[in-house]
Amino acid sequence: MRCVPWMQVTLCVTVLVLFCGSSGFSQTTIPSTISGETKECIECHYTETAGIYQEWGTSKHFRANVGCFECHRAEKGDVDAFDHNGYPISIIVSPKDCSKCHATEVNEFDESHHAKAGMILGSLDNFLADIVEGDWEFYGGSALTVSGCKQCHGAVVEVNKDGSLKPTGWPNTGMGRLNPDGSIGACTACHQRHAFSAAQARRPENCGKCHLGPDHPQKEVYEESKHGIAFAAHEDDLNLGSAKWVLGEDYTAAPTCATCHMSAVRTTGGELMPVTHDVGLRISWNNRPPKSIRPEVSDKKLGLEKMAKVGWETRRANMKKVCNVCHTPNYVDNFYEQYDGVINLYNSKFADPGIKIMALLYDKKLITPTEFDEDVEWTWWEIWHHEGRVARHGASMMAPDYTHWHGLYEVAKHWYSKFIPELKEVAENGMHSDDPEIVEGAKALDSEIEALLARPEHSWYTGNLPEKELEKRRKAQEEFKSRYKK
Repeated sequence: MRCVPWMQVTLCVTVLVLFCGSSGFSQTTIPSTISGETKECIECHYTETAGIYQEWGTSKHFRANVGCFECHRAEKGDVDAFDHNGYPISIIVSPKDCSKCHATEVNEFDESHHAKAGMILGSLDNFLADIVEGDWEFYGGSALTVSGCKQCHGAVVEVNKDGSLKPTGWPNTGMGRLNPDGSIGACTACHQRHAFSAAQARRPENCGKCHLGPDHPQKEVYEESKHGIAFAAHEDDLNLGSAKWVLGEDYTAAPTCATCHMSAVRTTGGELMPVTHDVGLRISWNNRPPKSIRPEVSDKKLGLEKMAKVGWETRRANMKKVCNVCHTPNYVDNFYEQYDGVINLYNSKFADPGIKIMALLYDKKLITPTEFDEDVEWTWWEIWHHEGRVARHGASMMAPDYTHWHGLYEVAKHWYSKFIPELKEVAENGMHSDDPEIVEGAKALDSEIEALLARPEHSWYTGNLPEKELEKRRKAQEEFKSRYKK
């Protein structure tokens, strides 16, 4: 719609639960007119920040008479409050502010992994950005962390004495942002200011701001999958801008990230599974760690008490309700068999032994406690953090190239060509140490490597494939080559 000055506004009635302009008061009726405070804001911002004004003019907030002051108003005593032409306001509209109208959505978000996205200070990812790649020249910290990690994970927003915000944490729409009012999160991570367009929030690119790249390539995986191909072909049939957006009722042409993980679904039994802002309610594996684990396990570690009680079986059943709108039960069940098969393969063949061996290296002091100062640490990091995650996420969304060539192929290549040789080198060097404890540790590592390679799944590497398997492979190779003979 075309936005015009407030004097010319035609008020529209929409079915929303919105915030009244009076101080500290929430209500369930739509304001009958734009408040006087917001009108004063508009008089200036109509020309001073025309882009913001025009975007707001396309929003449901505009049509429901919710404007600048209703969202940005601050209370005296707020940490980030400052006087602006006689009114106390704050720059950041936090989830606490949004909850005055959208309490259910904020409560659901608070129980999700997204809410904990800012808890990365102790992670190796953060150590890389802060220390290995960074320095202390940007206000005592790493500029890379501020412009990289924290733009997705969220920053601590600090306030200057005049109410302005420090560049260490603003601008920032990171999912786990720590706000001055004590709340966690940024609704604008998904719902871009100031239009808060439903269509934009439902598009896969919206999630792709953070979920892409070598360590979590969900966007690329989705684009390769049949789901992504269907979206590209049938985007116009998805009714992305519809106020009511229910799979199986308003559209079926293709799913987006929001469809499967968040949006409302009319199930095959006629049940309405409602929209949720807890993105973990339909996920049955957490593929972030070195070894894939069940989501309730990680939820408990994060202190998400409510979600820790929701088992993976329940979450998978929720996702199956989404899948079954377009696929038969047998199709969906078999997909999950395939997905679990890849996860179990990766966990058993690579993750479990890798985790065990790396722990041994540190415990026996065969490598230094400093992270990333030795080749074997970089190799293991990329095996699980990049390549292993790619494979697991590829399998989770039916993207074969990411499951194989960008995933487990890379895992296997570096496991056998780099990781195992580097471990053998560490063991060999330790054998020649003057420290008896190091020698003992090297012997333990050597035994662990030997036991690992004696397992059937590594027998090809040691030249010990069973004769039955060798014969099977020979016949298959001969048949394959015969197709290309002149």
